[in-house]
Amino acid sequence: MKKYVDMIVRYTEEGQIIPLAIRWSPELLYEIDKVLDVRQAASLKAGGTGIRYLCRIKGRERYIWLEEDKWFVDAKEDRI
Repeated sequence: MKKYVDMIVRYTEEGQIIPLAIRWSPELLYEIDKVLDVRQAASLKAGGTGIRYLCRIKGRERYIWLEEDKWFVDAKEDRI
């Protein structure tokens, strides 16, 4: 299931977009420990395509996508 989320990001002088945290709900914020990989890719589970970020969040690797101007995750549960 594709879940659109609010993101906290940093824009660098070079134009890079670096995700810092996912706002899952008004009371739940997941900080991104590290961005491990960035590439153009499709979400085979949720559908859609965009820039795929492989991130480490709470010790687990998760994908998040920037699809044009919206962010989404492949959400199977109520939490990451």
